[in-house]
Amino acid sequence: MGSDRAAVVSRMKSVRVAVVGAGVVGFSTAVCIAEALPSCSVTLLAEKFSPDTTSDVAAGIVFATAFPDIPLERQRRWFKDSFDHLLALAQSEVAPEAGVILSSGYQVFREPPADKKPLWSEFVIGFREMSDLELRRFPEHKFGQAMTTVKCECSIYLPWLEKRFRKAGGKLEQRKVHSLHELSSSYDIVVNCSGLGSRILVGDIQVYPVRGQVFQVEAPWLTHFIRDGDGMTYVYPGTHSVTVGGTRQQGDWRLQVDRGDSESIMERCCRLEPSLRKAKVLSQRVGLRPGRRNPRVEREVVQLGGRQVPVVHNYGHGGWGVSLAWGTARDALGLVQRCLEEMPPQAKL
Repeated sequence: MGSDRAAVVSRMKSVRVAVVGAGVVGFSTAVCIAEALPSCSVTLLAEKFSPDTTSDVAAGIVFATAFPDIPLERQRRWFKDSFDHLLALAQSEVAPEAGVILSSGYQVFREPPADKKPLWSEFVIGFREMSDLELRRFPEHKFGQAMTTVKCECSIYLPWLEKRFRKAGGKLEQRKVHSLHELSSSYDIVVNCSGLGSRILVGDIQVYPVRGQVFQVEAPWLTHFIRDGDGMTYVYPGTHSVTVGGTRQQGDWRLQVDRGDSESIMERCCRLEPSLRKAKVLSQRVGLRPGRRNPRVEREVVQLGGRQVPVVHNYGHGGWGVSLAWGTARDALGLVQRCLEEMPPQAKL
């Protein structure tokens, strides 16, 4: 048995893996594959890299939601693996260069939620219900939760992941991939982390844009996050600025800043944190999250260029890409390993 596995490993040298997409999911997946399978050749292909990805617009605070058709244990594992990975970075010497910090604060609700202990509550630090004294600050809200989570600033984190990927032997190629058929002759396994691009790349009409608009403001006096339980209104302090948002507009493809949204965001956030009226606006940005009823983390075999090519999908995380990226990347790695095990010996030579 051991000799069989050694033979498989020795034949991996010519297995060429393409990862499509350079957002937080794509780079997390590429790093996991390149580090775990050093004898494979891993290339990440994307039209846009940081700072021009959707992930660069993300607030990067680590929360999660429950998806309807995925076993809760799998979702819990995705979140735990991602949280533990980011927490370890936040508590290490590389925290400044990785752009990951601990972040404490409040999530407040106008009415108590049906589920007062969400699936992620046991994995963050110090999760508890807010006291009456704490809630007094938020007169419109009747219930709240306090905790310490992590915040991942993708404009720093993505370049750090890129360095880690290159160190593991990974290669980068900047190009727009219009069809998986373009990759059929150059790669043995394709990993699709193209997010919203999967609508065209693999014809998945179940993935749709969820428009998000945010401010970056200068407000160094703010050190704790505040998030309305509906997820629409939030104030997230970071290392160099505070992210203030937001919008969640399904099916909206607009990438330009909307003045009406800007006014709505600032009005809502100032009701949560009045001192924001004194903050200096640094920038406004818009990103299109890859919405989907459930993230797609699965594999299939596709007929490409006259041959059967294994394709592993990892996309459709909506607004939870940062929160779940490392966990779904580990799942995708496992699917790639299964593809390798099932490849006929001649395909690996």
